[in-house]
Amino acid sequence: MVAVVDWSPEAIEDLDSIVGYIAKDSQFYAKAVVNKILSVAKEVPEHPYLGRAVPEIGNEQIRERFVYSYRLIYKINEGNILIVAIIHGKRLLENLEGRF
Repeated sequence: MVAVVDWSPEAIEDLDSIVGYIAKDSQFYAKAVVNKILSVAKEVPEHPYLGRAVPEIGNEQIRERFVYSYRLIYKINEGNILIVAIIHGKRLLENLEGRF
């Protein structure tokens, strides 16, 4: 369906923060988590509607896939997928509207 995955600057910052936080305890686990997140992000264009619509937002074009305890949130656009955020599953979605 859609071939291109783009990352918002905020999503890249989210990923960097996650890696930094996990790496304090385990470099190995930090690498495993980032590899899995990147792997899932690459798969999204093949089946973009496989992820569920983000319940807090209620827009069918804004969806998420779970990777371990993290929510990979993305927006389906015509021609691309935009990775908007990667947040811990226990964290509330706040101030994400500005990322779209």
